[in-house]
Amino acid sequence: MHDDSEVAVLRLGHRPGRDDRMTTHVGLTARALGADRVVFPDNAGQSLETVADITERFGGPFAAELTGSPQGLIRNWTGRVVHLTMYGERVQDVEDEIRTAHGSDGEALLLVVGSEKVPFDVYEEADWNVGVTNQPHSEVAGLAVFLDRLFEGRELEQEWDDADRRVIPMETGKRVESADSDANSERE
Repeated sequence: MHDDSEVAVLRLGHRPGRDDRMTTHVGLTARALGADRVVFPDNAGQSLETVADITERFGGPFAAELTGSPQGLIRNWTGRVVHLTMYGERVQDVEDEIRTAHGSDGEALLLVVGSEKVPFDVYEEADWNVGVTNQPHSEVAGLAVFLDRLFEGRELEQEWDDADRRVIPMETGKRVESADSDANSERE
């Protein structure tokens, strides 16, 4: 979507059976709102498959991968780390600083999105602990708001490469067309 440095999203923690849908939605939101890739814990293979399938059908570029060491990824990240948490600083107070680090200074960003209780060392290792609100909310909502603030709405105009399908915006109804032909359309 952008020529800036990478934006990766790390889903920290995954409880099979309980977090399956939420973990998948973290990946789909990361893709749809401008991140370059998502990294899931190694026990979230189904989420990886779903995100990879959506990317194949609706276009990219976007990568989904698994890691056996999410906290190792945080420790070894060469850019800056943003931990999204309702206990963090208000996004409106730090977004300009983060945007400058990413854009002007060319720093890659790792956005950490928790699941179960996040270990305290994640708070310490993050360059910023950021809350989009200091009230209980979904981690998917926090990621969506943060990415929109980071990219200042530019992610909403993203073009998708190698898509098989595209959604046609409509006032009512649903329409998905083949990406290479307006003649082949599916309506619901």
